[in-house]
Amino acid sequence: MAEEDQIIETIDENGNVIKFELYDIVEVDEQEYALLLPVDEEEGDEVVLMKLTKDGEDYLFETIDDDAEFDRVAAYVENMDDEDEEE
Repeated sequence: MAEEDQIIETIDENGNVIKFELYDIVEVDEQEYALLLPVDEEEGDEVVLMKLTKDGEDYLFETIDDDAEFDRVAAYVENMDDEDEEE
């Protein structure tokens, strides 16, 4: 049985609903971040990073407003990709 894709819906700054597929969750400095891929090809194929916070049993996806924090997470993800290619 195939694992069902986890689809996340977010709303952009223009009020448009954008659907993402949850690609992976990584932990950096004890904070979890989600790697999301746009479902709609018109949105491109670039991975989107969002901060994960837990609200009771639910997870909230938040944009990363701090540039230094975003750079740290992006560097971590890029290093993960490099390690995968070396195997």
